[in-house]
Amino acid sequence: MKPSDFETVRVDTDLLILGGGMSACGAAFEASYWAKKHGLKVTVVDKAAMDRSGAVAMGLSAINQYIGYGKGQNTVEDYVKYVRQDLMGISREDLVYDIARHVDSSVHLFEKWGLPIWKDENGEYVHEGRWQIMINGESYKVIVAEAAKNALATMGDQAQIFERVFIVEPLLKDGKCVGAVGFSVRENKFYVFTAKAVMACMGGAVHVFRPRSVGEGLGRAWYPPWNSGSTAYFTIRAGAEMTCQEVRFIPVRFKDGYGPVGAWFLLFKSRATNALGGEYMVERADELKKWAPYGTGKPIPANLRNWLGMEDVMEGKGPIYMRTEEAIANLAAAYKDDPKAFKKKMKELESEAWEDFLDMTISQALLWAGMNIQPEEKPSEIAAAEPYFIGSHSGASGAWVCGPEDLMPAEYKKQWEAIGVYNHMTTVPGLFTAGDGAGASSHKFSSGSHAEGRIAAKGAIAYILDHNEAPQVDEAQIAALRDKILAPLARFEEFSPISSDPDINHNYIKPKMFMFRLQKIMDEYVAGVSAQFTTNKHLLERGLELLTMLREDSEKLAAEDLHELMRCWENVQRMWIAESHLRHVLFREESRWPGYYYRADFPDMDEANWKVFVNSVWDPATGEWTMKKVPVVHLDV
Repeated sequence: MKPSDFETVRVDTDLLILGGGMSACGAAFEASYWAKKHGLKVTVVDKAAMDRSGAVAMGLSAINQYIGYGKGQNTVEDYVKYVRQDLMGISREDLVYDIARHVDSSVHLFEKWGLPIWKDENGEYVHEGRWQIMINGESYKVIVAEAAKNALATMGDQAQIFERVFIVEPLLKDGKCVGAVGFSVRENKFYVFTAKAVMACMGGAVHVFRPRSVGEGLGRAWYPPWNSGSTAYFTIRAGAEMTCQEVRFIPVRFKDGYGPVGAWFLLFKSRATNALGGEYMVERADELKKWAPYGTGKPIPANLRNWLGMEDVMEGKGPIYMRTEEAIANLAAAYKDDPKAFKKKMKELESEAWEDFLDMTISQALLWAGMNIQPEEKPSEIAAAEPYFIGSHSGASGAWVCGPEDLMPAEYKKQWEAIGVYNHMTTVPGLFTAGDGAGASSHKFSSGSHAEGRIAAKGAIAYILDHNEAPQVDEAQIAALRDKILAPLARFEEFSPISSDPDINHNYIKPKMFMFRLQKIMDEYVAGVSAQFTTNKHLLERGLELLTMLREDSEKLAAEDLHELMRCWENVQRMWIAESHLRHVLFREESRWPGYYYRADFPDMDEANWKVFVNSVWDPATGEWTMKKVPVVHLDV
């Protein structure tokens, strides 16, 4: 396969939505309404197929952001304070507030579209926790994607969906984002999309670090293994300001299968204990005082809950167990005097325990079956996973975006006044993002990502109406990007005949070996699993040196076919996320999120000097990185 085999396909549009996950579906649904009113064209491009694309692809057992505002269950201000507490004080509260005041409408749409949400005897949503509601969610993504596609279908020939097209690079002109380029992963086609506004909603990143699952388990992860950091790569390469790239997320999950633990803690009221039976959240409670005011507040931040369990493991008290047998027995105990009712309740609880996995992490159910685990009879191991980069869950990495005019603090607004105040536009004119791509606005999860996609789409349409001119595109830039993106195919074609094994050749490196090398660097030097999530200045500087050499070698990646070409660029994207993350961790000289990562040379939280956002910009013109502190401005809630 040679670059000359590829047809170049040009697509001109008004709004270009990149991605097919929850935020992209929200954007497509909202944009179709406003675009139709103004005669605009909307184009959606997804690397996969929208029905099963993104982090919700396999399904979910709960919606984790629902305010219940209309029924007076909570206020939007309550949610802002919750996110502030869980992120140890570092959050863009204008963005969090904006999502929270709109998220319930997305949830109600999901139910209208056919999503089964659990109801109690009074017809009210069943809560797993304060903000979480239970669903039968195996088809969650299919339902949401169908609604997005139906909305686009009402636009006739003014809407297009391209699936199985992998977007690589942004198109830039005079400092603005005017489109994107990529290639089909099914056909020999190189795509050039031009647009008046671009929304990058291509998800977060996994496999930047070496996962716990290796060998025969390679590819298993908590976050979808196909998410390679396309959004952050796209925004970084466009020159957008990034924020919180140091705040990776490390979930505690059932070991090896990555099954969810939330339902066990919140719905089943289970405990986690060490191998000696000690409950680390009780025995290590005094440690939380060190991290005041967050460690002594409620709820205890996710990273600190991680940290207490990690301390048990580092002290030799592992493994850590979820006491499923105890939780089920406690819930069934109320029926112990009625053998028939007791048996029925035990059967119901056992069914719910398995369904929690079958809705969203089927492999965990297979692992339980393969390891002869019956949750009502014996506990199961849980463990901290490897790091992930997401702006939607309990991490916070992503682009620094414009907030809503009525909420955005003046200190932030002035940055956009020169280029235009449009909700969720990055610092690059014409480039918008949402979901995992928008930083410092965590705890939006699936429903909030959908709502945020809707918010960003309205901002993008407003931008187009104010800048309604066809973009000028540099043909030389397009030609150079085509040569660069297809180069791995040419490299393999030229050099593979000189070795007997096409995977071993001194002229190139295959993407799988490249990924292993990246993961080893990040694991050992940037606080991965094998380093007990701990690092220091010297390790980070050595890691940066090794990443610099890896970036040089990325110019030697080779691909045998379209699949490997995709793998090449996925791993280049991961490499850029890795460098961005490392630079942020190195710049922030404190340990604010132990349990996510720990700076051994700066082991304490420093509220006086580091209660700030760490922001960075990579300059496309010079290739230089700049880092800075940005003040945290709390809303008056």
